[in-house]
Amino acid sequence: MAAGQAVPLITIRQLREHAEFQEAVRLQQQIWGFTEIELLPVRLFVTASKVGGHAFGAFDGDRMIAFCLAIPGLKTSGQNYLHSHMLGVLPEYRDAGVGRLIKLEQRKDAIARGIELIEWTFDPLEVKNAYFNMERLGAVVLRYLPNQYGTTTSPLHGGLPTDRLVAEWYVNSTRAEAIVEGKPFERPAVEARIPMPVNIAELRTSDPAAARAIQKAAGEQFQEHFRQGLAVIGVEKTPDSGIYLFSKWESN
Repeated sequence: MAAGQAVPLITIRQLREHAEFQEAVRLQQQIWGFTEIELLPVRLFVTASKVGGHAFGAFDGDRMIAFCLAIPGLKTSGQNYLHSHMLGVLPEYRDAGVGRLIKLEQRKDAIARGIELIEWTFDPLEVKNAYFNMERLGAVVLRYLPNQYGTTTSPLHGGLPTDRLVAEWYVNSTRAEAIVEGKPFERPAVEARIPMPVNIAELRTSDPAAARAIQKAAGEQFQEHFRQGLAVIGVEKTPDSGIYLFSKWESN
């Protein structure tokens, strides 16, 4: 299947059987190239599904081509939420809307169970993911986690520290509802910006030192803006960069 091709026959369903969980483990290897020690095991899928989390798969016919896994979380304030720990899509199905279909199914399940918040981490260097999270789902970001998972064996991470942003998706908020449903809404005034080059994947391979310098400088800026009480509320894209947009923000 060509990248970007529409996939109208894709179906999303909750994963419940051991064979489906085993297939999700196999997809982890295929998508990220993790060594065995870093794979999320079948036992975690089973446990998460029984204690308040969930796992969903995307299928092209009988073939699983994407999956996600979420585990239940509890804030120190007592708020229940879902931590969406992993979502992966096979390379040939990327840019075809599969990830969004899965996220919308996650949102539907959360709303049905009275859960207001879904969180997940993502790499701030990956502009495409940032744009998807902010502009296609309506998430916001208020936290930066340096080297969250340590250095991994995945070639996609290029040996860099796994610095991460935390996407907070308030699934019933005015912002999320408007963005998901394509409705107009009033965006807050932008108070700060951080540009990020779009060719970071190439730099990870061709010039890891330059990629690390960009990562380190951006991380310092993110943390400073968050200390000032700002949140990432949007991402603009240009041919050469993605630009993180910061503003004051309150959940509503």
